[in-house]
Order: sequence, then structure tokens, then C-alpha cells
Amino acid sequence: MGEPVLVIGIGNDYRGDDAAGLAVVRALRVRQLEQVRLMECDGDCATLLEAWKDANKVILVDAASSGVRPGTTHRFDMHTQTLPAGYTLSSTHAFGITETLALARTLNQLPPCCIVYGIEGKHFATGDGLSPAVNHAIQRVVEHILADLQNIS
Repeated sequence: MGEPVLVIGIGNDYRGDDAAGLAVVRALRVRQLEQVRLMECDGDCATLLEAWKDANKVILVDAASSGVRPGTTHRFDMHTQTLPAGYTLSSTHAFGITETLALARTLNQLPPCCIVYGIEGKHFATGDGLSPAVNHAIQRVVEHILADLQNIS
């Protein structure tokens, strides 16, 4: 078998749809996938750069806020695409995921395989739970990641 794929769910359980990435990782965890390492992260830049520094295959999942319909999912291969102008991955940090990915690219520290999923959110206020649209999108992203795992393992 190949080396493990690192799947990182990014988010904050206490800020509504910002927990989308965490929900995806938790849905994957119950499947007990072999050759997949799952991690939850609050989006701290240093934590991410350290987590993936020795990984060859990484999938990041985070909430997005780009103005399209809540529940819309986006997939980016960071070696063939850049995040579109105005596309923001949700973060409670001043230096967020979008900036971390740009920094990693500049420093040549992106993993050799780096896929980013964004789930368009609606509510990011403290105390909100996942909106119905985002909750529905979670399973869709899980299925896409399972397909990715078949192709990149």
C-alpha cells in the first residue's frame, strides 16, 4: 500500500458553518479508513505548515465565504489551480487558510499533492450550528474525498 493521505478538517465548532471541515473529518473517521490520517485543526498557519511538512498527499477541508449559494462545494488542486480572487476560506485567524496556502506556495512548502475543498457557508456567528445547506454538503464532500483517496493512494 502507499503512504497515508493526510486529511485535515479546519474549523471552529462554536461558529456555525465554520465547523464544516471538522464535520467532514468526523464523518470520515467513523469509516475507519486505512492509509488515511485524519486531523482536526483550527486553521492556525504554523500548525498546518508543521502538520503537512512531511506529507506527500494532503486534503484540506474548510468552510468558504465567496458569496455563492450556501452548500456549494469547491475543489481545487493547489498545483494546477490557485484560489480565485475574492474566494475566502473561512478562518477565525487574521492570517487564514488562503494566506497559508499562498505562503506555502511561495516558500515551496506545499505538499506534492494538495487538494482543497471549500464548502460555502451561510452562518458564522458564535453559537450557530451547521446550516441545513452545509449539513447536506458534508456527505457530498465525503463522497468526493473517498473518490480522491482511490485516485491518489
